[in-house]
Amino acid sequence: MQHATTVQTETFLPYMRDVAKCEQSLQELNLMWRVIEASAKMNCPTEAKTILPTMAATRSGFSRLERELVSSLVEEKVRNVLAEIGTKAQYVIDIVVRNLYERTADVGFLATDRELCNFVAGISDSVEAARYRLREYRNKYTVYDEIILTDTDGNVLVQIDPATPLEHTADPLIRQTLESETYVETFRATDLRPSKDRALIYSRRMHHPQTGAVIGVLCLCFHFEEEMAGIFCAHRDPEARANMLLLDGDNRVIASADALWIPPGTEVPVNAGGQARLMMFCGREYLVRTFASEGYQGYPGPVGWQGQVMIPVEVAFSGIAGDVLSRLSPELAEGLLSHAHSFCPPLYDIMTAAKTIQRIVWNGQVMTAGQRGEMLKLKTILDQISETGNRSNELFAQSIHDLYQTVLSSSMRDAEFTTSLLVDLLDRNLYERSDDCRWWALTPELRAALAQPALDEATTARLTEILAYINGLYTVYTRLFIYDRNGHIVASTGDDLDSVVGSSIDEATLAQVTSLRSQQHYHVSAFGPSALYGGQATYIYHAAVRALDNDGAVVGGIGIVFDAAPEFRNMLRAGLAGKEKMSAFYVDRSGRILSSTDDNRPVGSTLDIDVAMLQLANGQCSSGVTLHDGQYAIVACSASNGYREFKVSDGYQEDVIAVVFQCFGATNQGNQQGASSQFLLESGITSPDDLEYATFFSDNSLFAISAANVMEAVPFSAVLPTSMGNRAEQVGVLGLNHDNQHREFVWVFDLGHLIRGTRSAVTSSSQVMIVRHGAHTIGLLVDELHAVPQFSPAQITHTPLAMQGDSMLVSQVIKANGGKLLIQAIEVERLFAYVIDGTIPLPPPAQELDAAPQAMPGERQLMAA
Repeated sequence: MQHATTVQTETFLPYMRDVAKCEQSLQELNLMWRVIEASAKMNCPTEAKTILPTMAATRSGFSRLERELVSSLVEEKVRNVLAEIGTKAQYVIDIVVRNLYERTADVGFLATDRELCNFVAGISDSVEAARYRLREYRNKYTVYDEIILTDTDGNVLVQIDPATPLEHTADPLIRQTLESETYVETFRATDLRPSKDRALIYSRRMHHPQTGAVIGVLCLCFHFEEEMAGIFCAHRDPEARANMLLLDGDNRVIASADALWIPPGTEVPVNAGGQARLMMFCGREYLVRTFASEGYQGYPGPVGWQGQVMIPVEVAFSGIAGDVLSRLSPELAEGLLSHAHSFCPPLYDIMTAAKTIQRIVWNGQVMTAGQRGEMLKLKTILDQISETGNRSNELFAQSIHDLYQTVLSSSMRDAEFTTSLLVDLLDRNLYERSDDCRWWALTPELRAALAQPALDEATTARLTEILAYINGLYTVYTRLFIYDRNGHIVASTGDDLDSVVGSSIDEATLAQVTSLRSQQHYHVSAFGPSALYGGQATYIYHAAVRALDNDGAVVGGIGIVFDAAPEFRNMLRAGLAGKEKMSAFYVDRSGRILSSTDDNRPVGSTLDIDVAMLQLANGQCSSGVTLHDGQYAIVACSASNGYREFKVSDGYQEDVIAVVFQCFGATNQGNQQGASSQFLLESGITSPDDLEYATFFSDNSLFAISAANVMEAVPFSAVLPTSMGNRAEQVGVLGLNHDNQHREFVWVFDLGHLIRGTRSAVTSSSQVMIVRHGAHTIGLLVDELHAVPQFSPAQITHTPLAMQGDSMLVSQVIKANGGKLLIQAIEVERLFAYVIDGTIPLPPPAQELDAAPQAMPGERQLMAA
């Protein structure tokens, strides 16, 4: 599906209140940075020189962020709306074309019906018999509201609609059809349907059954209005904010979900390229998506027809989003957020901005730890930074929540609609199969042959010829076969005929077929492997073949083997319409897979899915967030609801559930702390004897290290990988720039690995703390920064585990928040004794590291921030 690459922010921003609020917040934040930077330069230029460059870079970064973030937020919202209405626009035209493809096959087959051909040729003269046969066809294929037979001069020989009696037609489609060797498709006003402004008619010429001469025309009149009303009713936006349309090649409305809003015949603007621009219609601006048909099974669809959805821009971004986040576990929510860079770049930018503020404040507090005198002025400025950062973080948090909600809700709605489309495609397709088997069971030759006590070779050959002709027109079947009243297969199409003809259907199926009450009833085998389908799983549709005499006794049956494997797979792929990272399934109520786009989950295996989703009521859909194949994913499903009378009122019940998974990224084995309230520190009265600690997260716990030994923190993206380290704890090297332009490289160690012996997962929150002890400096990879608080000596106690071995890094525990929060304090001497033990080589030369692979573009942006 195409999406626009450029969005004019100024055009759409007035319609997005939440984004406008975010823009205002960013402008206020930018102003505060300027004020704080100016204050630092005036009041303590010497003390602030170490952080002034960072502050200047941050101010510059926020100026850029103000522009880029708002722009990307607008683009994300526009993209979501265009994607959502685009899916529906494509559905409108695709489902219509698939339906009309079946009509092209119907008219080709019915035009060769021997009884009808005999009537038109004058071999038989019973109008009532011909009308009865046409009505029997209409009873099976309920998509038609009129069927007409004419002679070559346009005289109406028989019709089934008594409301509009016809004697003659002057419509040129009769002459066009007589001259054509295939079907003719007509959509316009016609005297064949005088009660309608226009009619969709499929016509085909008929031939004399003996001489082959052209003798007349068959006209199948499709109940177009009813069909489009059903599509719109089932799949239109439930809030009626958008309108679904079917257009012709001149961009005029053929059918409208809301004819009072946009009536048929109206010319509308179209957007086939998917550009993100507003289009004016009747003094109102719309977002529009338009799709032409890509054809189906070689059938291109009516010339120029298009599916379109239009939504007024003033309501396009104001839909009610469900409270998705409240239904997610914290682990799932944080896991999805960790992949924000892939599934929602603007969300990732906001999160990065919030982390940048936190790191600046944290670094500034570390730099001034233990300082007195003039440095207190810098502390005051840092307090301003911290206060501004906290207020901004609250706004950022709300923006993250709102955008996160929007993206998830939009993705879940789109996934639900996709599954709704998938079950609709399936039910519509299988509806045709139920029609076919019942109609073909009425073939006079089949009925006469099976009523005989025994079949001779010539009769069998004729039956095989009839089946082969039908199968050639209807390619969705791998085999058509007929069997006698004892269940013995007497003729068949397809492969392995030697093993099929002469074999028998199972007794249970035969009992079901012979007990069918009328010509309107049919039987479908349970989905499963069948020798008639090469051992693969499928549905086989059966109808009883009845004698031609008055008692209509069952003399056998016809079975049609649906080519389920490719047909179901094609439906699933058509429904996905190229959606990346999405897989689709058809399953039954037990979760057994009927078809799949996932090669790792074959037909017959069981799909791991929430049992509640398998118990959805017919026609209902549901979605959620789950773990799928080790990835965070949206899961959505819809339960089939039938089509027309199929699975609704015809006595057949076989629920199928369509399921899609949209994956966002691998599950994180690391820990996501976020801003959990359980780690907030209560402020108290400070004293000159208090000790300052830098606190941070690692291994899902809160740790502390003396702030006097911490220089600063940098994002993990600044770390350069190297293969020179000989210990698993070493994860790379980091270049530190000094005032004299000298660059020093230090080793970076994974603190989580030092503590538990396994590598830490790197996330967008991962930071590297620069720690110095004596002449040595190292970097420590931690999960996330926390704060730089002060604690009184009375709050610090030695842990009894500290004496159990020199490898223990934690020697003290800090009792914060009145003892309700315990913080593990890492002893710097033990840490350096453990890592600086003579086994670690010196870092490689600067020129070698400068030539090392650089960070990815996204990481460079983090580093710049």
